[in-house]
Parts: sequence; structure tokens; C-alpha cells
Amino acid sequence: MAMAIQTQSLSKRYRSHTVLTNVTLNVPPGAVYALVGENGAGKTTLIKLLMNILQPTSGAGSVLGVPLNHVAGAAFEQIGYVSENQELPESMTVKAFLAYVRGFYPNWDRALEERLIRELALPRDRKLKHLSRGMKMKAVLISVLAYHPPLIVLDEPFSGLDPLVRDEVIRGLIALRHETTLFLSSHDLAEIEPLATHVGYLENGKLLFSEEMSALASRFREIEIEIAEAWKFSNFLPTWLQPVTTPSTLRFVDTQFTEATERDLAERFPNATRIAISPMSLKTIFLALARSAETTAA
Repeated sequence: MAMAIQTQSLSKRYRSHTVLTNVTLNVPPGAVYALVGENGAGKTTLIKLLMNILQPTSGAGSVLGVPLNHVAGAAFEQIGYVSENQELPESMTVKAFLAYVRGFYPNWDRALEERLIRELALPRDRKLKHLSRGMKMKAVLISVLAYHPPLIVLDEPFSGLDPLVRDEVIRGLIALRHETTLFLSSHDLAEIEPLATHVGYLENGKLLFSEEMSALASRFREIEIEIAEAWKFSNFLPTWLQPVTTPSTLRFVDTQFTEATERDLAERFPNATRIAISPMSLKTIFLALARSAETTAA
């Protein structure tokens, strides 16, 4: 199956500063791929490489089968790109802006444009410079969604939006998720979790994992083990994050949980009075990874 986005050992350096290191990922058609990581992890740089705004220092990749250095001109008739700090023709009204953009896309859907304007309550005759950030984002999203691109790339699309606008934007994306591939970076992990089918985690420019959400959710668990008597335990496994012990309790995050893990824990801790195993949300997984990275760096 041809990938919507594919990279092989993609790297970006600025003199002695390395921003991305050997990033290899595959985004299948129809996926909603969430790229997560702390500020400065390299998310925006990776997206700019995919959009041919920046050129890689080494490695290669393609978007909808087009090599990265050829993503230009007509290629953007198939790609919708929205960035957090996107510049707009502020002197134009919403109506004039959409009419201007419409001319670049042969597949523009006027009926969809009109429906989105109504559903998102966008004032047609107001100038963009007089719109709130949330309203501007709605206008940009309509300008992307209306021509049915097979790939939409969103760089921090929810940043700074109030909860109501964020909900409206997400509902608009969900409505189109079955006819396009979505690739987005965001810090609003709770918001993107119901949307995402795949997730990649960037840390200091390195892609630590890239997998289906269902697989990620199945292998991360919070574990708490209670022992009746006082004890001291230090034989931690490499797959355990943030182990914390008290005289009678051990808590940690298991990054490789399987059906056999519960049995293995019972054998490893035969004196346990309680073994609690809890699933984790994308946000709690992200926080566990980030805090573990901080501990390792310290």
C-alpha cells in the first residue's frame, strides 16, 4: 500500500545544532496521524520539511508519492496545509478571501464552502483583520476543506482557540475524516485522542515511536503493587518508567504491557496483597514519557 506520507532517515541540522535525527515514518492513507512532543521537539520542523518549506540535511521522503523537493505548485491542489502562524490577506473580507483562494483549486466545492460557513457561523462581510484568532482559523480551515484534498496537514491547529471554537473545528475535521488523510501536531492531547488513529512521539528531534493508537493504548499501563510488610525493591525492568517505592508500595508505568504481564507480576511479587493495573490516556502516556526524559537528562 502506497503511503500518504513516507520518510526515510530524515534529518535537519543548522551548523552544530541538530533539530531532527533520522526520522522514519509511514502514514497510511485514511489515517489521522497525531505528531506529539514537547515544545522544541522538532514537530514544526518536520512538517516544514514535508511541505518543502525547509530542505533536509539528509534523508528522503514523499508526500502523496511526490518527492519532498517536488512538493510545490500543482502538488498543493492535493494538499491542505494550515500552520499556527499562517499569514492571511488581512484587508480582505471572508467572502473575498474565499473567492480568491477558490480560483486555485479545480475541485473546489461551493456547496461545502457554503455549508461550512453556516455551520461555523463565519461572518462573510467582515474583514479578516477584524476577526478573532478562532474566527481566522475557521476561515483558513474552510479554505482547506472546501477543495477535498486527499491530505490535510495541520500544525498546532487548536493553539489559542477557546473551547467552543476548538470543538467546532474538531467536529468539522471528524466529518471529513473518512475522505482524507489528516496529519497534525498538537499539544491538545485530550482533544486529538478521540480523533487520532495513529500517533508518533518526537523527543529532542528523534522519533521514539510511531504506531496505531490502539497498539499504543494496549501496551501502556499504570501499575501499583502493594505489599503487606515493609520491603525494599530495586530490580526495575527497562520497560518501567518512573518507578516510585514506599515501604509497602511500588508504582510505575509499564511501556510493554501484554496479556502475560499480570501473571508475570504475580510471580515476581508473590507477597503482593494487591496489584492494580490501569489503562492510560494519550495525555498521561505523553506526560510519563516527558517526565521520564527529564529524569534521564538530569
